[in-house]
Amino acid sequence: MKRQRLTREQSKDQTRQRLLDAAQAIFMKKGFVAASVEDIAGAAGYTRGAFYSNFRSQSELFLELLRRDHETMQADLRAIFEDAATREQMEERVMRYYSNLPRENKCFLLWVEAKLLAVRDGRFRLRFNAFLHEKLEQLAAYVREFSERVGTPLPLPAEMLAMGLMGLCDGVQFFHAVDPQNVPGEMAEAVLTGFFARVVYGRSA
Repeated sequence: MKRQRLTREQSKDQTRQRLLDAAQAIFMKKGFVAASVEDIAGAAGYTRGAFYSNFRSQSELFLELLRRDHETMQADLRAIFEDAATREQMEERVMRYYSNLPRENKCFLLWVEAKLLAVRDGRFRLRFNAFLHEKLEQLAAYVREFSERVGTPLPLPAEMLAMGLMGLCDGVQFFHAVDPQNVPGEMAEAVLTGFFARVVYGRSA
């Protein structure tokens, strides 16, 4: 069977995706600061020139990686609201999604790297904070929608719950990442499940 020739646009997109995948693997292993453009281009099988044909800087690529992961998360959250599910079904979907984060969130360390870089680099901080505020606004919108759909009044404003939820998830995942023997996935799941049952749903776990 004759191999289909890629269009120019398809070839460019393929190059971009390979660079992103290579950068993700390198950032997870070495960290952002220790990585170089040459590392990323070489791991993807391209030259330095190919990198700069797709990204203006390593920081721009980093933000694109974070946005790609954020879009995946948004798609998973949207799936919770796709049909006319009962309250019990929606609660179960939400708990399953968040309790699985410590086990399945392969990009968690990227977000840790981004926060460290934002503290140290003022220019990166401006772009990262704009992106972080977008995440908070979107999560708050989902919190409000969930409350309206299941008929559960919120104990706090949606924006406060969204910030608390993000902070809790980050903290639990960090404990699990650095000390998985003492904070196994089951414990991390119990913490998140208990938070949702008591604070968001207003009942015992």
